[in-house]
Amino acid sequence: MASKNEIEIDDSLYSRQRYVLGDGAMEKMAVSNVLVSGLGGLGVEIAKNVILAGVKSITLHDTRPATTFDLGSQFYLRDDDVQCKKNRAEASCSKLAELNPYVEVKVFTKSLEENLDFLKEFQCVVLTEASPKLLLMADSICRTQNPPIKFISSDVFGLFSNTFCDFGDEFEVVDPTGEEPKEFFIADISKANPGVLLTLDNQMHGLEDGDKVEFKEIVGMTALNGTTQTVKVVSPYAVSICDTSGEDFEPYQYGGIARQLKTSKIKKFDSFKNQLIDPDILIVDLCKIEAAPQLHLAMWSLHSYQEQHDRLPNVRNSQDAEELVKIAAEINEQQMKSKVDEVDKELITTLSYSCRGLLPPLAAAVGGFVAQEVLKALTGKFTPLKQWLYLDATELAKETSDNADMFLPKNDRYDALRICIGEQLLQKLKDVQLFMVGCGAIGCEMLKNYAMIGIGTGPKGKITITDNDLIEKSNLNRQFLFRPRDIQKSKSLTASKAILEINSEIKIDPHQHKVSPETEEIIFTDEFFRCKSIIVNALDNVEARRYVDSRCVTNKVPLLESGTMGPKGHIQCVVPHLTESYSSQRDPEDHDVPYCTLKSFPAVIDHTIQWARNKFESCYSQKPQLYNKFWSTHNSLSDLQQSLRSGDKPDGIILVAKILRSWPKSWHDCVARARLQFERYYNHKAKQLLYAFPRDTKLSDGTLFWQSPKRPPTAIEFDINNALHYSFLESAARLHATVHSIHFNSEDLTKESLMKILRDVKVPEFIPSDKTIDVDETEQKSSEKVADEDVLLRACEYLVEFLGSQNVDKTVLSQSPLEFEKDDDSNGHIDYITACSNLRATMYNIENADRFKTKKIAGRIVPAIATTTAAVSGLVTVELIKVIKGSPFDDYRNCFLNLALPVFVFSQPAPATHSVIRDGLSFTLWDRWELQGNKTFTLKDFIKHYKDKYNFETTLVSVGVKVLYMPILPGHIKRLKQTMLKLVNPAAESKYVDLIVSFTDDGRSDEDDDLPAPPVRYYFGN
Repeated sequence: MASKNEIEIDDSLYSRQRYVLGDGAMEKMAVSNVLVSGLGGLGVEIAKNVILAGVKSITLHDTRPATTFDLGSQFYLRDDDVQCKKNRAEASCSKLAELNPYVEVKVFTKSLEENLDFLKEFQCVVLTEASPKLLLMADSICRTQNPPIKFISSDVFGLFSNTFCDFGDEFEVVDPTGEEPKEFFIADISKANPGVLLTLDNQMHGLEDGDKVEFKEIVGMTALNGTTQTVKVVSPYAVSICDTSGEDFEPYQYGGIARQLKTSKIKKFDSFKNQLIDPDILIVDLCKIEAAPQLHLAMWSLHSYQEQHDRLPNVRNSQDAEELVKIAAEINEQQMKSKVDEVDKELITTLSYSCRGLLPPLAAAVGGFVAQEVLKALTGKFTPLKQWLYLDATELAKETSDNADMFLPKNDRYDALRICIGEQLLQKLKDVQLFMVGCGAIGCEMLKNYAMIGIGTGPKGKITITDNDLIEKSNLNRQFLFRPRDIQKSKSLTASKAILEINSEIKIDPHQHKVSPETEEIIFTDEFFRCKSIIVNALDNVEARRYVDSRCVTNKVPLLESGTMGPKGHIQCVVPHLTESYSSQRDPEDHDVPYCTLKSFPAVIDHTIQWARNKFESCYSQKPQLYNKFWSTHNSLSDLQQSLRSGDKPDGIILVAKILRSWPKSWHDCVARARLQFERYYNHKAKQLLYAFPRDTKLSDGTLFWQSPKRPPTAIEFDINNALHYSFLESAARLHATVHSIHFNSEDLTKESLMKILRDVKVPEFIPSDKTIDVDETEQKSSEKVADEDVLLRACEYLVEFLGSQNVDKTVLSQSPLEFEKDDDSNGHIDYITACSNLRATMYNIENADRFKTKKIAGRIVPAIATTTAAVSGLVTVELIKVIKGSPFDDYRNCFLNLALPVFVFSQPAPATHSVIRDGLSFTLWDRWELQGNKTFTLKDFIKHYKDKYNFETTLVSVGVKVLYMPILPGHIKRLKQTMLKLVNPAAESKYVDLIVSFTDDGRSDEDDDLPAPPVRYYFGN
């Protein structure tokens, strides 16, 4: 088994998780031992996620043999395990161990009640499927240890779940939110008691009352520099601090940065015994806030029933349900500190009817949540649950027409699900035609959930998946269907094979195509979408999500949308004619950093990292590509030479001439070039800026030019003994050599070798230039530069001379452009960007960023962790069952969650908005008007149809951006006699066209504006 140090060096496996948890948390997990008891559907979910996260060891505890009942929720059990009556933990051990070679997976099969001292070996104990007696004993012994063992209990009973956390009397939360510390520039600080700080340019500070901030670089009120102050929020752009009215505080002049300080917090937990009668419950569903205490009462009543009868209530047994209601009433009256006004009999009856079952996607969601609580217990990272969480799917129990017999077990793998939802809905799930876009982290979890609930196993059912990506090592930490042997294989093909091992009855059709405009005419056509029962997005970018959403709206197919970012996740239900679509709401767009800021006036490390990434793309990717394009366009050297002599000035010739002039012929030349780059970027650039704008430069209003957020640069003198300077020189030289196909070896990269080369490099002195420096933040970089005529002529002359030489070296007619790759540490890409960025940050007195942070920003890495993915995928699958059931609008739930806090916010989707055309006539985004035509149907007939039907005058007919008819345009009236077929000119196989049509109401002469109207689908007919 590899050591933990090896996995820390091998960053590619844990890279995205490290951005969520941080190195400190990862180190604590690396020395932690966890016990998970109960390897049923919930226990295996928890174990899977904890193993993927990377603890030192996990012990799987179970005393029960595998049964047919387990196959529908425990995805690592097989028919052979059932036939051999193999212990569930032993049967699952090898498959769970495959998930992460750096985690030791052990098995314990003795009774915990008889071996309570065994718990003392662990830092965290998780009990599932435990008796009420064991829960009380285990929590008690965990609390009495020094330090306390963190205790978690969790269970799924049918459509209900509960989770309880007890981390001891004093648990330190070292980072409550996991968010990056807020940092902002200061516009003003008043002399007052208390002083009020205003942010620069109305930047929202994002602070809360009681947060602590430290100050630096303030001019004037310098007494604040280096101090830490506690803030009180005045507005989103202002906070009050300490008393700044005294003599020690000079009036504020300008500048300054405030940075939030992360502070730990102590959380106090109560025992399981006390929490039963006086619970702290996390409220999650805004649509049924009053349900939380009812759910707690119901679950406690179920525990009492178990103790009295040594079993759970029987399936759909009304007598057992009545007894459970009676027990609940007694507990509420005699033991609960905070009583409910009236016991919810319907809720408790639903629990009684379904508790012997298990809804697999609910187990998946809870398994993700509980695993995150385990990580919190081990690391102190994020705020733990305080102390109860109840998640349920009771909406699935509403309005069912099945009789009681349809919920009874049949001794097959779907019994646990059948008890929850009934045979009728189970058969509907089996016959689902599902299309999932993406087979990454969310996609793998979704497929597992589908296998558990039988999607695509019926005679009419099928799952179609598509993903054009290949498996990478960094995927293995979250995409649990993949193994190291699968690296560089197709995600969709590999996932489909893996899921058949879990449920061989699934019919699955894997594709490797993108869902995009390029594939919608042949592969993922409208007909393809229309024949699907539901579409599920498992995508990682907004553009693709919007495209799939638009196809679902056009074809009126339900869509389930979800996504994650670190501990945060979202779920959205898009149901035809009921809800708005994904594209109905738009996230605020990111504002681009002004070009002049990146080029000359960086203020924060993000600016320097973006600048470094831009330099990489320009020098080693874009320019080499343009260079190669030039020669591929002019592949006949003699023809090019002739055209140049005749006065032609082909595009790109200046770049080509510049590259040829500076072409390195050896490793020596690559090092020299890197050294000159250093001087240009970090010495001459600073000197030129200060030449153009001396430090005492003032603006027209008398204020200093160089004040926050502008920072005056300092020229850097190259020093090979400085690690940052050496790193830039070495990585830049390597990239030059790679682009120009120049060989080098490890000996060439030593400091001694580079110093030897540098002795011969002549570094030019700085010569000031009168070139204008852009300071207008509203201007963006121009993509088109007008070439100086003299420069253009000299480039042409140089190329004529080059082509006329006796022996043109063909090797210089091609470069090897680099494609930025963040996860290959051997290529030097991140090394270059880190050195490049930090040197620029040093030049502007900005705090440097380590390689890890630089990689995240430059690589635009989205932080990810398996726990969030599992929770989100489980909740999405619960909504999928509702869609297939045909649930009413009120039963659907969108969700935003943040496992770091923890927060679940369930809410009803926004309804589809009705646009009113006129009284009695309206439409939603799901509507369109359809018109059946024929070969002789003219534009005049088209317009007459809407005139006769609605008394509308047509003012526009277009296909996309192509205008077919607009009466105010010259010649368009003549088009009235043309057939629609001729005007549209469709492809031979097209049966219809979607038109954008605008109307005015002929009955309202006082209205000039066009009426709102849905799209029009015109069928060409025969």
